Amino acid sequence: MRLIKLLSRAEGVRTLLWTFIKSFQALPYVALLIVMLFFIYAVIGMQMFGKIAMVDGTQINRNNNFQTFPQAVLLLFRCATGEAWQEILLACSYGKLCDPESDYAPGEEYTCGTNFAYYYFISFYMLCAFLIINLFVAVIMDNFDYLTRDWSILGPHHLDEFKAIWAEYDPEAKGRIKHLDVVTLLRRIQPPLGFGKFCPHRVACKRLVGMNMPLNSDGTVTFNATLFALVRTALKIKTEGNFEQANEELRAIIKKIWKRTSMKLLDQVIPPIGDDEVTVGKFYATFLIQEHFRKFMKRQEEYYGYRPKKDTVQIQAGLRTIEEEAAPEIHRTISGDLTAEEELERAAVEAAMEEGIFRRTGGLFGQVDNFMERTNSLPPVMANQRPLQFAEIEMEELESPVFLEDFPHDPRTHPLAHANTNNANANVAYGNCNHSNSQVFSR
Repeated sequence: MRLIKLLSRAEGVRTLLWTFIKSFQALPYVALLIVMLFFIYAVIGMQMFGKIAMVDGTQINRNNNFQTFPQAVLLLFRCATGEAWQEILLACSYGKLCDPESDYAPGEEYTCGTNFAYYYFISFYMLCAFLIINLFVAVIMDNFDYLTRDWSILGPHHLDEFKAIWAEYDPEAKGRIKHLDVVTLLRRIQPPLGFGKFCPHRVACKRLVGMNMPLNSDGTVTFNATLFALVRTALKIKTEGNFEQANEELRAIIKKIWKRTSMKLLDQVIPPIGDDEVTVGKFYATFLIQEHFRKFMKRQEEYYGYRPKKDTVQIQAGLRTIEEEAAPEIHRTISGDLTAEEELERAAVEAAMEEGIFRRTGGLFGQVDNFMERTNSLPPVMANQRPLQFAEIEMEELESPVFLEDFPHDPRTHPLAHANTNNANANVAYGNCNHSNSQVFSR
């Protein structure tokens, strides 16, 4: 047993052993064909050469003859190996001595045998040596070629690769990993089971949306659910049409074929309809929605030169625009169309770490900025009202308008309307004062 375990660790030896095991599935059909061939030729040989006398020193003797069915099969097996089959052919031709116990007529002692032996033995040897025996080699070579020709065909080697990489993310063998590790895990596994290291991060997220693996309450995914989703997606098993209906059909098929499958395991890999639980697909779909929103805000900033200030109506209109622009892409993502090849190199956690983006260089609405201790000796300066100035920011720092506090947007009832009016009056008075001063100096 230790020797077998040691041999199984070598990749080449393991491939040969697996080829030999897989060949046993097709070898019974080849063996059945050989049995039928031997049976037919043994019966014909008993009828044609069964009366030949058994003479020691010749090819037809007590060990090699056609008088009984077992002896005929053994003689044919000898011919199939090629051992002196041509001498047996000549010993069965016409003019041989008949067996004393046969019913030959007087004077016909040397009339046994037939010239049909030439067609009989030549055809049998051709079938065995060049066709039937080589079928064994053909079956083994076919399985070996199947297992080594194309690694894109799902096989046991993909399962071994998946288990080995999964163990790196689950060293305690709990059968669960964090959902944030799923993308990196699948990008390390080569296609068709995984995504491959050259798969863009965004495309990987799209494929995870299509897989829709169940997500546990602690934010982990199980080994069985992940492997089942990968195999199902790679083989395209019930992935078209309505997803819930496809799940129910697949559950029915599994129950019919594997009747002893526990319901707990079945619910783990294929959640039943009605369980409105969080899935990995929904989780990564939020990443795609956030990415579309950031792109929309970036286009707005490039168009206006700065981030435009919008009221509630404008924000709602902008969200509708995002929905109209992103809906085809999101629909294509959920449906499993992976034609997009755009790279998304930002991590999901960094997208949530948003900071403030507004900075002011003066007072608010023309007020004196005296609430901070100044570092210079210059007197306080009246800061006029000016547009907001924006610092250079990354797109990850943009805040979604859905998180802004609700406040009334009616200009007449806005709490800052009076402050704006006062500021305007102050500016008018300040302008009149400057006008009067200019008249005095002109005089």
